[in-house]
Amino acid sequence: MPLPTVILPGYLASALPYQEMVNALAAQGFPAVTVPLRRRDWLPTIGGRSVTGIIQALDATAQRAMVDHGCNSINLVGHSAGGWIARIYLGEVPYDVHLSDRQRTLPRPARTHVSTLVTLGTPHTSQERWTRKNLDFVNQTYPGAFYDDVSYVCVAGKAIEGNKADWFTFNSYKITGGDGFVWGDGIVPVSAAQLNGATPLVLDQVFHSPRPDRLWYGSKAVVEKWSSWLA
Repeated sequence: MPLPTVILPGYLASALPYQEMVNALAAQGFPAVTVPLRRRDWLPTIGGRSVTGIIQALDATAQRAMVDHGCNSINLVGHSAGGWIARIYLGEVPYDVHLSDRQRTLPRPARTHVSTLVTLGTPHTSQERWTRKNLDFVNQTYPGAFYDDVSYVCVAGKAIEGNKADWFTFNSYKITGGDGFVWGDGIVPVSAAQLNGATPLVLDQVFHSPRPDRLWYGSKAVVEKWSSWLA
């Protein structure tokens, strides 16, 4: 029986758009559940503040999934910012880069119950000043595919090549990866979505966010391409 898969949504996203991904995984034989976030649950994180509340919600969902399926480990899928937040969740070093977290204790160590981490369009690097505090902690404390006993898979979409005529995409690529003239999923460039030592997977014509007229990481045809990496 495949391990249950827990899906962590991207920044400011609720769980609702991920039902498509849950259904697609179920069709492949992978039981899945999304961390039941609402958009307002992200409000305390705005401006680069602590993501402790998101990690606590993730852990509660993971623990419930293991109880419901009678197992002691899960697969973890993080979309967009959910991917680097999942890397904090895996780690053993206290997440205390914010004053508000110095008296808090996060669930430790999650690496003991995560078999595979799949990140989907995750900006593992960023030049954006509000994001840097959290991402610098992640990348300095847990560089690359940090834990040998966790399988890391980094999925990147290659849908739009950055150019100055497309102001939003160009600047999103530049602020994330440092160069606007590259390929990516419309938000995150391919290079920023990869980690050293992880299994890389680049998918053509896959966009960052769900829209009815295009493929994204949660579309059934796309899930079929990356779900085979789940333990």
